[in-house]
Amino acid sequence: MESKDIHILIVDDESAVRESLRKWLEAEGFTVETACDSAVALKRIETQRFDIMITDIRMPGMDGMELQEKLLGTSPDLAVILMTAYGTVDTAVTALKRGAYDYITKPFEPEKLSLIIQNVIRQRGIGAENIQLRQKIDRLMSIDEIVGESVRIREVLDTVKTVAGTDVTVLIQGESGTGKELFARAIHNNSRRRYAPFIPISCGSLPETLLESELFGHEKGAFTGAQHRRKGKLEMAHNGTAFFDEIVHLSPKTQVDLLRALETKQFTRIGSNEVITVDFRIVCASNMDLRQAVSEGKFREDLYYRINVFTIYLPPLRERRSDIPLLAAHFIQQNNAALGKEIEGLSEEASNILMGYGWPGNVRELENALERAMVVAKGRRIDPEDLPLMDRSGQNLARDESLEEMAREHILRVLESNEWNMTRAAKILKIDRVTLYNKVRKFGLERPLSK
Repeated sequence: MESKDIHILIVDDESAVRESLRKWLEAEGFTVETACDSAVALKRIETQRFDIMITDIRMPGMDGMELQEKLLGTSPDLAVILMTAYGTVDTAVTALKRGAYDYITKPFEPEKLSLIIQNVIRQRGIGAENIQLRQKIDRLMSIDEIVGESVRIREVLDTVKTVAGTDVTVLIQGESGTGKELFARAIHNNSRRRYAPFIPISCGSLPETLLESELFGHEKGAFTGAQHRRKGKLEMAHNGTAFFDEIVHLSPKTQVDLLRALETKQFTRIGSNEVITVDFRIVCASNMDLRQAVSEGKFREDLYYRINVFTIYLPPLRERRSDIPLLAAHFIQQNNAALGKEIEGLSEEASNILMGYGWPGNVRELENALERAMVVAKGRRIDPEDLPLMDRSGQNLARDESLEEMAREHILRVLESNEWNMTRAAKILKIDRVTLYNKVRKFGLERPLSK
Protein backbone atom coordinates (compact mmCIF):
# COMPACT_ATOMS: atom_id res chain seq x y z
CA MET A 1 0.00 0.00 0.00
CA GLU A 2 1.57 3.32 -1.09
CA SER A 3 1.60 6.46 1.12
CA LYS A 4 -0.61 8.44 -1.30
CA ASP A 5 -3.30 5.78 -0.88
CA ILE A 6 -3.44 6.42 2.88
CA HIS A 7 -6.00 9.12 3.74
CA ILE A 8 -5.45 10.83 7.10
CA LEU A 9 -7.79 13.24 8.93
CA ILE A 10 -6.27 15.60 11.53
CA VAL A 11 -8.69 16.97 14.14
CA ASP A 12 -7.45 19.73 16.48
CA ASP A 13 -8.84 23.09 17.62
CA GLU A 14 -5.38 24.70 17.36
CA SER A 15 -4.71 25.79 13.78
CA ALA A 16 -0.93 25.79 14.29
CA VAL A 17 -0.97 22.12 15.30
CA ARG A 18 -3.27 21.21 12.40
CA GLU A 19 -1.16 22.95 9.79
CA SER A 20 2.21 21.74 11.04
CA LEU A 21 0.97 18.14 11.10
CA ARG A 22 -0.65 18.50 7.68
CA LYS A 23 2.54 19.84 6.05
CA TRP A 24 4.72 17.20 7.69
CA LEU A 25 2.42 14.28 6.71
CA GLU A 26 1.96 15.57 3.17
CA ALA A 27 5.74 15.77 2.87
CA GLU A 28 5.73 12.08 3.83
CA GLY A 29 3.48 11.42 0.85
CA PHE A 30 0.13 10.94 2.65
CA THR A 31 -3.20 12.43 1.54
CA VAL A 32 -4.26 14.73 4.40
CA GLU A 33 -7.43 16.64 5.40
CA THR A 34 -8.00 18.73 8.55
CA ALA A 35 -10.93 19.62 10.82
CA CYS A 36 -11.09 22.25 13.57
CA ASP A 37 -13.51 20.32 15.79
CA SER A 38 -15.47 17.08 16.11
CA ALA A 39 -18.55 18.37 14.29
CA VAL A 40 -16.53 19.24 11.18
CA ALA A 41 -14.71 15.92 11.43
CA LEU A 42 -17.98 13.97 11.45
CA LYS A 43 -19.17 15.77 8.30
CA ARG A 44 -15.87 15.02 6.54
CA ILE A 45 -16.06 11.36 7.48
CA GLU A 46 -19.64 11.12 6.14
CA THR A 47 -18.54 12.14 2.65
CA GLN A 48 -14.92 10.94 2.43
CA ARG A 49 -12.97 7.76 3.13
CA PHE A 50 -10.24 7.99 5.76
CA ASP A 51 -7.86 5.28 6.94
CA ILE A 52 -6.48 7.10 9.97
CA MET A 53 -7.80 9.88 12.21
CA ILE A 54 -5.36 11.77 14.44
CA THR A 55 -7.36 13.76 16.97
CA ASP A 56 -6.67 15.85 20.04
CA ILE A 57 -8.44 14.69 23.20
CA ARG A 58 -9.11 18.12 24.74
CA MET A 59 -11.32 20.14 22.39
CA PRO A 60 -14.36 22.42 22.93
CA GLY A 61 -17.71 20.65 22.60
CA MET A 62 -17.30 16.98 21.77
CA ASP A 63 -13.81 15.90 22.83
CA GLY A 64 -11.58 13.43 20.98
CA MET A 65 -12.53 10.40 23.05
CA GLU A 66 -16.25 11.06 22.54
CA LEU A 67 -15.62 11.49 18.81
CA GLN A 68 -13.75 8.21 18.65
CA GLU A 69 -16.54 6.41 20.53
CA LYS A 70 -19.21 7.87 18.24
CA LEU A 71 -17.33 6.60 15.17
CA LEU A 72 -17.09 3.03 16.46
CA GLY A 73 -20.49 2.12 15.01
CA THR A 74 -20.24 4.03 11.73
CA SER A 75 -16.53 3.70 10.87
CA PRO A 76 -15.18 0.59 12.65
CA ASP A 77 -12.21 0.30 10.25
CA LEU A 78 -10.98 3.82 11.00
CA ALA A 79 -7.73 3.71 13.01
CA VAL A 80 -7.87 6.43 15.69
CA ILE A 81 -4.70 7.92 17.16
CA LEU A 82 -5.31 10.24 20.12
CA MET A 83 -3.11 13.24 20.99
CA THR A 84 -3.06 14.64 24.52
CA ALA A 85 -1.02 17.05 26.55
CA TYR A 86 -2.32 15.37 29.67
CA GLY A 87 -1.19 11.90 28.87
CA THR A 88 -1.49 9.54 31.77
CA VAL A 89 -1.67 5.78 32.03
CA ASP A 90 -5.37 6.06 32.96
CA THR A 91 -6.12 8.17 29.87
CA ALA A 92 -4.25 5.76 27.60
CA VAL A 93 -5.96 2.68 29.04
CA THR A 94 -9.40 4.28 28.74
CA ALA A 95 -8.71 5.32 25.14
CA LEU A 96 -7.49 1.87 24.15
CA LYS A 97 -10.42 0.18 25.88
CA ARG A 98 -12.78 2.33 23.84
CA GLY A 99 -11.21 1.12 20.62
CA ALA A 100 -8.46 3.65 19.90
CA TYR A 101 -5.50 2.26 17.98
CA ASP A 102 -2.90 4.16 20.02
CA TYR A 103 -2.20 7.47 21.74
CA ILE A 104 0.68 9.93 21.75
CA THR A 105 1.58 12.65 24.25
CA LYS A 106 2.22 16.28 23.25
CA PRO A 107 4.78 17.49 22.53
CA PHE A 108 5.99 14.55 20.46
CA GLU A 109 8.68 13.82 17.92
CA PRO A 110 7.35 13.35 14.34
CA GLU A 111 9.29 10.09 14.12
CA LYS A 112 7.23 8.61 16.97
CA LEU A 113 3.94 9.44 15.23
CA SER A 114 5.40 8.13 11.96
CA LEU A 115 6.14 4.79 13.65
CA ILE A 116 2.52 4.49 14.85
CA ILE A 117 1.21 5.34 11.37
CA GLN A 118 3.49 2.76 9.75
CA ASN A 119 2.21 0.15 12.20
CA VAL A 120 -1.35 0.97 11.16
CA ILE A 121 -0.43 0.66 7.48
CA ARG A 122 1.33 -2.64 8.04
CA GLN A 123 -1.62 -4.10 9.93
CA ARG A 124 -4.05 -2.83 7.30
CA GLY A 125 -1.97 -4.47 4.59
CA ILE A 126 -1.86 -7.78 6.44
CA GLY A 127 -5.58 -7.59 7.15
CA ALA A 128 -6.42 -6.88 3.51
CA GLU A 129 -4.17 -9.70 2.35
CA ASN A 130 -5.82 -12.09 4.81
CA ILE A 131 -9.28 -11.10 3.59
CA GLN A 132 -8.25 -11.56 -0.04
CA LEU A 133 -6.56 -14.87 0.76
CA ARG A 134 -9.61 -16.17 2.60
CA GLN A 135 -11.88 -15.08 -0.25
CA LYS A 136 -9.61 -16.86 -2.72
CA ILE A 137 -9.52 -19.98 -0.54
CA ASP A 138 -13.31 -19.95 -0.24
CA ARG A 139 -13.61 -19.84 -4.05
CA LEU A 140 -11.15 -22.70 -4.48
CA MET A 141 -12.78 -24.75 -1.75
CA SER A 142 -16.26 -24.87 -3.24
CA ILE A 143 -17.83 -28.33 -3.29
CA ASP A 144 -19.13 -27.43 -6.74
CA GLU A 145 -15.56 -27.70 -8.02
CA ILE A 146 -15.91 -31.52 -7.90
CA VAL A 147 -16.71 -32.67 -11.43
CA GLY A 148 -19.85 -34.71 -11.92
CA GLU A 149 -23.57 -34.38 -12.62
CA SER A 150 -24.75 -37.98 -12.30
CA VAL A 151 -27.43 -38.81 -9.77
CA ARG A 152 -24.99 -40.91 -7.73
CA ILE A 153 -22.35 -38.21 -7.44
CA ARG A 154 -24.87 -35.45 -6.68
CA GLU A 155 -26.19 -37.57 -3.81
CA VAL A 156 -22.65 -37.88 -2.46
CA LEU A 157 -22.07 -34.13 -2.77
CA ASP A 158 -25.31 -33.41 -0.91
CA THR A 159 -24.09 -35.70 1.86
CA VAL A 160 -20.70 -33.93 1.93
CA LYS A 161 -22.43 -30.56 2.30
CA THR A 162 -24.49 -31.91 5.19
CA VAL A 163 -21.64 -33.49 7.11
CA ALA A 164 -19.07 -30.74 6.43
CA GLY A 165 -20.83 -28.31 8.73
CA THR A 166 -20.49 -30.67 11.68
CA ASP A 167 -17.45 -32.00 13.52
CA VAL A 168 -18.36 -35.69 13.35
CA THR A 169 -15.87 -38.36 12.31
CA VAL A 170 -16.37 -39.49 8.71
CA LEU A 171 -15.47 -42.78 7.06
CA ILE A 172 -15.22 -42.69 3.25
CA GLN A 173 -15.39 -46.07 1.54
CA GLY A 174 -14.83 -46.76 -2.13
CA GLU A 175 -12.63 -48.55 -4.62
CA SER A 176 -9.09 -47.35 -5.33
CA GLY A 177 -9.07 -44.35 -7.62
CA THR A 178 -12.57 -43.08 -6.80
CA GLY A 179 -11.22 -39.88 -5.25
CA LYS A 180 -11.52 -40.51 -1.52
CA GLU A 181 -8.91 -37.89 -0.61
CA LEU A 182 -10.59 -35.35 -2.91
CA PHE A 183 -13.86 -35.77 -1.02
CA ALA A 184 -12.07 -35.72 2.34
CA ARG A 185 -10.57 -32.36 1.37
CA ALA A 186 -14.02 -31.15 0.31
CA ILE A 187 -15.34 -31.99 3.79
CA HIS A 188 -12.44 -30.12 5.42
CA ASN A 189 -12.61 -27.19 3.01
CA ASN A 190 -16.27 -26.56 3.75
CA SER A 191 -15.99 -26.94 7.52
CA ARG A 192 -15.27 -24.39 10.23
CA ARG A 193 -11.71 -25.80 10.25
CA ARG A 194 -11.01 -24.86 6.62
CA TYR A 195 -8.36 -22.23 7.43
CA ALA A 196 -6.40 -24.72 9.58
CA PRO A 197 -4.26 -27.58 8.16
CA PHE A 198 -5.52 -30.62 6.30
CA ILE A 199 -2.99 -33.36 7.11
CA PRO A 200 -3.09 -36.55 4.99
CA ILE A 201 -1.64 -39.69 6.59
CA SER A 202 -0.90 -42.67 4.34
CA CYS A 203 -1.39 -45.68 6.60
CA GLY A 204 -0.23 -48.26 4.09
CA SER A 205 3.03 -46.71 2.94
CA LEU A 206 5.14 -46.86 6.14
CA PRO A 207 6.22 -49.68 8.50
CA GLU A 208 4.86 -49.64 12.05
CA THR A 209 7.97 -48.12 13.65
CA LEU A 210 8.07 -45.17 11.25
CA LEU A 211 4.30 -44.67 11.26
CA GLU A 212 4.30 -44.25 15.06
CA SER A 213 6.83 -41.44 14.74
CA GLU A 214 4.87 -40.03 11.79
CA LEU A 215 1.67 -39.87 13.85
CA PHE A 216 2.92 -38.80 17.28
CA GLY A 217 6.33 -37.23 16.61
CA HIS A 218 9.53 -37.83 18.55
CA GLU A 219 12.12 -36.12 20.70
CA LYS A 220 15.77 -35.70 19.77
CA GLY A 221 17.63 -38.91 20.54
CA ALA A 222 14.46 -40.99 20.99
CA PHE A 223 15.88 -43.59 18.62
CA THR A 224 18.78 -44.05 16.23
CA GLY A 225 18.58 -41.35 13.58
CA ALA A 226 16.35 -39.01 15.62
CA GLN A 227 18.68 -36.01 15.39
CA HIS A 228 15.98 -33.38 15.98
CA ARG A 229 12.64 -33.05 17.73
CA ARG A 230 9.84 -33.61 15.25
CA LYS A 231 6.14 -32.84 15.45
CA GLY A 232 3.79 -35.68 14.55
CA LYS A 233 0.98 -35.45 12.01
CA LEU A 234 -1.66 -35.34 14.74
CA GLU A 235 0.04 -32.35 16.37
CA MET A 236 0.31 -30.67 12.96
CA ALA A 237 -3.44 -31.18 12.45
CA HIS A 238 -4.32 -29.09 15.53
CA ASN A 239 -7.55 -27.15 14.85
CA GLY A 240 -7.70 -28.80 11.42
CA THR A 241 -8.40 -32.23 9.93
CA ALA A 242 -6.35 -35.44 10.02
CA PHE A 243 -7.09 -37.68 7.02
CA PHE A 244 -6.20 -41.36 7.49
CA ASP A 245 -5.94 -42.89 4.02
CA GLU A 246 -6.40 -46.70 3.89
CA ILE A 247 -6.72 -46.89 7.66
CA VAL A 248 -7.29 -50.65 7.43
CA HIS A 249 -3.51 -51.10 7.04
CA LEU A 250 -2.68 -49.81 10.53
CA SER A 251 -0.90 -52.37 12.71
CA PRO A 252 -2.71 -53.67 15.82
CA LYS A 253 -0.45 -51.64 18.16
CA THR A 254 -0.92 -48.43 16.18
CA GLN A 255 -4.68 -49.03 16.20
CA VAL A 256 -4.60 -49.12 20.02
CA ASP A 257 -2.49 -45.95 20.22
CA LEU A 258 -4.71 -44.14 17.73
CA LEU A 259 -7.90 -45.15 19.54
CA ARG A 260 -6.54 -43.71 22.80
CA ALA A 261 -5.54 -40.47 21.04
CA LEU A 262 -8.96 -40.14 19.42
CA GLU A 263 -10.80 -40.67 22.68
CA THR A 264 -8.66 -38.33 24.81
CA LYS A 265 -7.26 -35.96 22.16
CA GLN A 266 -3.97 -36.39 23.99
CA PHE A 267 -0.71 -38.25 23.32
CA THR A 268 3.03 -38.08 23.98
CA ARG A 269 5.87 -37.88 21.50
CA ILE A 270 8.19 -40.88 21.32
CA GLY A 271 10.91 -40.38 23.94
CA SER A 272 8.93 -37.83 25.96
CA ASN A 273 6.62 -37.82 28.99
CA GLU A 274 5.02 -34.48 28.07
CA VAL A 275 1.30 -34.85 27.33
CA ILE A 276 0.25 -32.95 24.22
CA THR A 277 -3.39 -31.93 23.89
CA VAL A 278 -4.73 -31.39 20.38
CA ASP A 279 -8.06 -30.55 18.75
CA PHE A 280 -8.55 -32.09 15.34
CA ARG A 281 -11.24 -33.70 13.23
CA ILE A 282 -10.65 -37.14 11.77
CA VAL A 283 -11.70 -38.31 8.32
CA CYS A 284 -10.79 -41.87 7.31
CA ALA A 285 -10.80 -43.75 4.01
CA SER A 286 -10.68 -47.40 3.05
CA ASN A 287 -10.96 -49.36 -0.19
CA MET A 288 -11.82 -52.47 1.86
CA ASP A 289 -15.02 -53.21 3.75
CA LEU A 290 -13.99 -52.43 7.32
CA ARG A 291 -16.85 -54.51 8.75
CA GLN A 292 -15.38 -57.53 7.02
CA ALA A 293 -11.90 -56.61 8.29
CA VAL A 294 -13.35 -56.52 11.82
CA SER A 295 -14.99 -59.94 11.39
CA GLU A 296 -11.68 -61.34 10.11
CA GLY A 297 -9.80 -59.97 13.12
CA LYS A 298 -7.73 -57.53 11.01
CA PHE A 299 -9.23 -54.35 12.47
CA ARG A 300 -10.23 -53.50 16.03
CA GLU A 301 -13.98 -53.42 16.58
CA ASP A 302 -13.82 -50.54 19.08
CA LEU A 303 -11.75 -48.43 16.66
CA TYR A 304 -14.20 -49.25 13.84
CA TYR A 305 -17.14 -47.95 15.87
CA ARG A 306 -15.10 -44.89 16.87
CA ILE A 307 -14.43 -43.86 13.27
CA ASN A 308 -17.66 -45.10 11.71
CA VAL A 309 -19.84 -42.27 12.99
CA PHE A 310 -20.84 -41.21 9.47
CA THR A 311 -20.09 -43.25 6.35
CA ILE A 312 -19.93 -42.04 2.74
CA TYR A 313 -19.77 -44.57 -0.10
CA LEU A 314 -18.15 -43.35 -3.33
CA PRO A 315 -19.51 -45.02 -6.48
CA PRO A 316 -17.00 -46.52 -8.94
CA LEU A 317 -16.71 -44.80 -12.30
CA ARG A 318 -18.55 -47.62 -14.09
CA GLU A 319 -21.64 -46.70 -12.03
CA ARG A 320 -21.48 -43.02 -13.01
CA ARG A 321 -20.66 -43.29 -16.70
CA SER A 322 -22.55 -40.11 -17.58
CA ASP A 323 -19.78 -38.20 -15.75
CA ILE A 324 -17.03 -39.57 -18.03
CA PRO A 325 -17.37 -36.84 -20.74
CA LEU A 326 -17.32 -34.11 -18.06
CA LEU A 327 -14.29 -35.63 -16.35
CA ALA A 328 -12.52 -36.08 -19.68
CA ALA A 329 -13.10 -32.44 -20.63
CA HIS A 330 -11.88 -31.36 -17.20
CA PHE A 331 -8.66 -33.38 -17.39
CA ILE A 332 -7.97 -32.25 -20.96
CA GLN A 333 -8.35 -28.59 -19.98
CA GLN A 334 -6.24 -29.14 -16.88
CA ASN A 335 -3.40 -30.80 -18.77
CA ASN A 336 -3.28 -28.51 -21.81
CA ALA A 337 -1.24 -25.84 -20.04
CA ALA A 338 1.03 -28.33 -18.26
CA LEU A 339 1.78 -30.26 -21.45
CA GLY A 340 1.92 -27.28 -23.77
CA LYS A 341 -0.91 -28.75 -25.85
CA GLU A 342 -4.08 -27.36 -27.41
CA ILE A 343 -6.24 -30.48 -27.37
CA GLU A 344 -9.86 -29.52 -28.01
CA GLY A 345 -11.48 -32.80 -27.01
CA LEU A 346 -12.22 -36.38 -28.05
CA SER A 347 -13.23 -37.80 -31.40
CA GLU A 348 -16.57 -39.61 -31.40
CA GLU A 349 -14.83 -42.99 -31.62
CA ALA A 350 -12.51 -42.16 -28.70
CA SER A 351 -15.47 -40.96 -26.64
CA ASN A 352 -17.29 -44.24 -27.31
CA ILE A 353 -14.22 -46.15 -26.10
CA LEU A 354 -14.13 -44.20 -22.85
CA MET A 355 -17.85 -44.74 -22.30
CA GLY A 356 -17.62 -48.46 -22.97
CA TYR A 357 -14.54 -49.25 -20.91
CA GLY A 358 -14.89 -50.81 -17.44
CA TRP A 359 -12.43 -48.49 -15.61
CA PRO A 360 -11.12 -50.85 -12.91
CA GLY A 361 -8.83 -48.02 -11.76
CA ASN A 362 -11.74 -45.54 -11.71
CA VAL A 363 -11.20 -41.77 -12.02
CA ARG A 364 -7.46 -42.04 -11.42
CA GLU A 365 -7.12 -44.44 -14.36
CA LEU A 366 -9.18 -42.10 -16.57
CA GLU A 367 -6.95 -39.16 -15.63
CA ASN A 368 -3.76 -41.11 -16.36
CA ALA A 369 -5.13 -42.50 -19.64
CA LEU A 370 -6.04 -39.03 -20.90
CA GLU A 371 -2.69 -37.56 -19.87
CA ARG A 372 -0.88 -40.29 -21.82
CA ALA A 373 -3.24 -39.83 -24.79
CA MET A 374 -2.57 -36.08 -24.83
CA VAL A 375 1.18 -36.69 -24.90
CA VAL A 376 1.01 -38.94 -27.99
CA ALA A 377 -1.87 -37.18 -29.79
CA LYS A 378 -0.75 -35.61 -33.07
CA GLY A 379 -3.81 -33.48 -33.79
CA ARG A 380 -6.16 -31.33 -31.80
CA ARG A 381 -8.44 -34.22 -30.89
CA ILE A 382 -7.75 -37.48 -29.11
CA ASP A 383 -8.33 -40.46 -31.43
CA PRO A 384 -8.79 -44.16 -30.57
CA GLU A 385 -5.17 -45.02 -31.35
CA ASP A 386 -4.05 -42.49 -28.70
CA LEU A 387 -5.81 -44.36 -25.90
CA PRO A 388 -3.83 -47.03 -24.00
CA LEU A 389 -6.89 -48.97 -22.78
CA MET A 390 -6.99 -52.76 -22.78
CA ASP A 391 -9.84 -55.23 -22.33
CA ARG A 392 -9.59 -58.19 -19.95
CA SER A 393 -7.86 -60.34 -22.54
CA GLY A 394 -5.21 -57.67 -23.08
CA GLN A 395 -6.62 -56.63 -26.46
CA ASN A 396 -6.33 -52.95 -27.26
CA LEU A 397 -9.81 -51.42 -27.18
CA ALA A 398 -8.83 -48.88 -29.80
CA ARG A 399 -8.71 -51.49 -32.55
CA ASP A 400 -11.28 -50.76 -35.27
CA GLU A 401 -13.06 -54.11 -34.98
CA SER A 402 -14.00 -53.42 -31.34
CA LEU A 403 -15.67 -50.04 -31.86
CA GLU A 404 -18.99 -51.31 -33.21
CA GLU A 405 -19.39 -53.82 -30.40
CA MET A 406 -18.53 -51.18 -27.83
CA ALA A 407 -21.10 -48.78 -29.28
CA ARG A 408 -23.71 -51.55 -29.32
CA GLU A 409 -23.11 -52.45 -25.67
CA HIS A 410 -23.15 -48.81 -24.60
CA ILE A 411 -26.45 -48.06 -26.37
CA LEU A 412 -28.04 -51.22 -24.97
CA ARG A 413 -26.90 -50.32 -21.46
CA VAL A 414 -28.38 -46.80 -21.71
CA LEU A 415 -31.67 -48.16 -23.10
CA GLU A 416 -31.99 -50.75 -20.35
CA SER A 417 -31.16 -48.27 -17.58
CA ASN A 418 -33.93 -45.99 -18.93
CA GLU A 419 -36.48 -48.81 -19.44
CA TRP A 420 -36.22 -48.36 -23.21
CA ASN A 421 -37.52 -44.79 -23.11
CA MET A 422 -36.14 -43.68 -26.50
CA THR A 423 -36.46 -39.96 -25.81
CA ARG A 424 -34.51 -40.13 -22.53
CA ALA A 425 -31.92 -42.49 -23.97
CA ALA A 426 -31.34 -40.29 -27.02
CA LYS A 427 -30.84 -37.27 -24.76
CA ILE A 428 -28.25 -39.12 -22.64
CA LEU A 429 -26.46 -40.38 -25.77
CA LYS A 430 -26.57 -36.85 -27.23
CA ILE A 431 -28.14 -38.02 -30.50
CA ASP A 432 -31.60 -37.49 -31.98
CA ARG A 433 -34.33 -40.14 -31.78
CA VAL A 434 -34.12 -41.00 -35.50
CA THR A 435 -30.40 -41.77 -35.19
CA LEU A 436 -31.10 -43.89 -32.10
CA TYR A 437 -33.82 -45.89 -33.92
CA ASN A 438 -31.41 -46.48 -36.83
CA LYS A 439 -28.69 -47.72 -34.45
CA VAL A 440 -31.15 -50.02 -32.67
CA ARG A 441 -32.07 -51.60 -36.03
CA LYS A 442 -28.42 -51.70 -37.16
CA PHE A 443 -27.27 -53.52 -34.03
CA GLY A 444 -30.33 -55.77 -33.89
CA LEU A 445 -31.27 -54.64 -30.41
CA GLU A 446 -34.59 -55.91 -29.09
CA ARG A 447 -36.60 -54.80 -26.11
CA PRO A 448 -37.35 -57.75 -23.81
CA LEU A 449 -40.98 -58.82 -23.57
CA SER A 450 -42.80 -57.57 -20.49
CA LYS A 451 -43.64 -60.22 -17.94
